Amino acid sequence: MRAVQALTVVLLLIAIAWGGAALIPAVFAVAVPYLALAVFLLGITLHILAWARVPVPFKIPSVCGQQRSLPWIRQQRLESPFTSWQVAGRMALEILLFRSLFRNTRSVLTPKQRLVYQPDKVLWLGALAFHWSLLVIVLRHLRFFLQPIPRSIQLLSALDGVFQLLVPTLLITDVLILGALLYLLGRRLFNPLVRYVSLPADFFPLLLILGIAITGILMRYVDKVDLTAVKELALSLTVFHPTVPHGLSPLFFIHLFLVSSLIAYIPFSKLMHVGGVFLSPTRNLPNNNRARRHINPWNHPVPVHTYAEWEEEFHDKLKAAGIPMEGDD
Repeated sequence: MRAVQALTVVLLLIAIAWGGAALIPAVFAVAVPYLALAVFLLGITLHILAWARVPVPFKIPSVCGQQRSLPWIRQQRLESPFTSWQVAGRMALEILLFRSLFRNTRSVLTPKQRLVYQPDKVLWLGALAFHWSLLVIVLRHLRFFLQPIPRSIQLLSALDGVFQLLVPTLLITDVLILGALLYLLGRRLFNPLVRYVSLPADFFPLLLILGIAITGILMRYVDKVDLTAVKELALSLTVFHPTVPHGLSPLFFIHLFLVSSLIAYIPFSKLMHVGGVFLSPTRNLPNNNRARRHINPWNHPVPVHTYAEWEEEFHDKLKAAGIPMEGDD
């Protein structure tokens, strides 16, 4: 039911783009992308500023290795970073290679009714394939917004189609992102434990990105779009002199509207982990509690009553009750 709700919203977006682009193409080709970008930039900025202002009362880096201590005890520099450079190395592995997810395990009940934990690298591979493919696809699409096309983008596109299969060239990232999305979606649909904790907000981004991927693949291999018209529109949007050329197919407007919906949705969804991972105190803090004191930013002067003052205040009553005091010989 939760997946159906998310799928219904995606199909509704497709229907809106299909019907609306035929009536008012300028709105879907110009106004919607600009509005989506404005919402994205404003939402991301407000989130990052709000997170950056939150005090960190405790130093809570998540570590799983030997911290720096005595010289003859070997420190795990990436597992328990002590310096800022070590933290940067740990963050790089986390962001680029999903190091924590690589350690993912799953619980399995054996025929003898024993609960055992086994490595589960499939989720790590699926997430890695999805994120890296999406990054390469986004970078490849920069060729529509830049003139002349940078040599680095040309090289990236050439490497993506290095196998030279089919006409037009079958791109590696098209296959990877489609397979990764189907795996991630199937995991939420067919794994009863994951399905139980999945909400419509978990299915919606997967289905939305899947819709973007499918419409993009269809435009490349089936119902080919006029790339000259697409680049003309993209360049006009970039220089803020939008023009809507003729020859843009309904499939392109659906693709563009889904992309705009995703961009506007990011600041209000779990997809904000793309920025939150950099501000996570469990990841971006060094494990140097013993070497340097971490001052709680929430600390403020408070009236205190020391034990010596308390003993002096109740001296007579304590003496009468026969309770020993520090001042006694």
